[in-house]
Amino acid sequence: MPLRLYNTLTRQKEEFEPLDPERVRMYVCGPTVYDFAHIGNARPVIVFDVLFRLLRHLYGEKHVTYVRNITDVDDKINARALRDFPDLLLNDAIRNVTEKTAGQFFADVKALGCLDPTVQPRATDNIPGMIEMIRVLIARGHAYQAEGEVLFSVPSMPDYGALSQRRLEDQQAGARVAVDAHKRDAADFVLWKLSSPEEPGWDSPWGRGRPGWHIECSAMSSRYLGEVFDIHGGGLDLIFPHHENEIAQSRCAFGTPVMARTWMHNGFLQVEGQKMSKSLGNFRTIREVLADWPGEVVRFNMLRTHYRQPIDWTASSLEESRNNIEKFHHSVRASLSSGDTNMEYYNGLQPTSAVVEALSDDLNFSDVLKHLHELARGKDPLDAQKLFANLKLLGLMSLHDIQNAHFDSQPVGEENEENEVEIQVLIAARLEARKAKNWAKSDRIRDELAGMGIAIKDNKDGTTSWEVKR
Repeated sequence: MPLRLYNTLTRQKEEFEPLDPERVRMYVCGPTVYDFAHIGNARPVIVFDVLFRLLRHLYGEKHVTYVRNITDVDDKINARALRDFPDLLLNDAIRNVTEKTAGQFFADVKALGCLDPTVQPRATDNIPGMIEMIRVLIARGHAYQAEGEVLFSVPSMPDYGALSQRRLEDQQAGARVAVDAHKRDAADFVLWKLSSPEEPGWDSPWGRGRPGWHIECSAMSSRYLGEVFDIHGGGLDLIFPHHENEIAQSRCAFGTPVMARTWMHNGFLQVEGQKMSKSLGNFRTIREVLADWPGEVVRFNMLRTHYRQPIDWTASSLEESRNNIEKFHHSVRASLSSGDTNMEYYNGLQPTSAVVEALSDDLNFSDVLKHLHELARGKDPLDAQKLFANLKLLGLMSLHDIQNAHFDSQPVGEENEENEVEIQVLIAARLEARKAKNWAKSDRIRDELAGMGIAIKDNKDGTTSWEVKR
């Protein structure tokens, strides 16, 4: 089955064909490192790590280049640097802040089972490239200087707005589009702004200053992946204005018809049915979540909901994910004796075609889950080996996990016939989701039950009956 991915630019699934099969190229917007990353930041990291793993399986590890940037110049970083290092020059102070916070992020995502990207460039290491791109945009009539800033002229790009499907003539000044007297058009955005003596800055043809947010990703992606590359990913919230403005800068600077051929975006995350915010007291950092749950559980819980759908992060869903991970890990270990854990052999095991095909359908984890449950119920040791190979591809189990018991508790159940309590718990959770009209959660639980070999039927009296599929 060919790899098919949903392209935000065209609003449809498309068969993926890399520009060069010998060098598949993907860019994903990374964190702004001013503090611990929150659990919402983990979603694109995990989603695109799975895609990275799949691409390496399909095209070969040496033929995939994955770039995820680090934004280390930002007003929040500036404020943190002034607070924590008041005696240092600000450029040195922000480096001190970002070295620490970037290290925290790297440790967190490693605990989530994520591979290192091929390249992790920092914005502050790419200032010359940004300055050169801005110079080209000015020379080509797509940017201009005004009152200490260099601004991109949005009307200079007639088809601006294709990704977000916002027509230029419909752009309204408001929360996401600042109105300033020095702008030629309300939609114009900053490429370079002058810095005060108290702010970090770099020398440029337009004075000592710092880059706008959008130009950073355009410069870094083109440096490491070229003027046009295969996949650009990130969260749904980045479509406008960030990704829209990236496209404008890159296409106008290079004269290309596209920046990336495929644009992929993961959905929003909420906590216990509410938007995550500090004011509501439900703000969770990755570090805080990992203090309570193993990384594999957090990763699995993030993958259970299709990446393009919104996800409700709840304690009950994490419990369900823990049950699944325990069952899968124990199924693998139970089939092994101390004498047959040949690490070289297990490391060479390949994932099953059913899992690869499901992932190749726009990362369809629901179908993956069904296959994992089938293998976990299998009696043949080969089933356990296949299960391990699939979990390894997904970043949910490693050779270390085979040799070391990761969970202290026993698996929740053996076979479906002997596991009525777990089934009833899932059915009850599904009924609650349906009452709350949380259809995404209801469907997810239904798919999980189906993966366990359980067929359910919603009755007219509001109850749900079930039976083991034969």
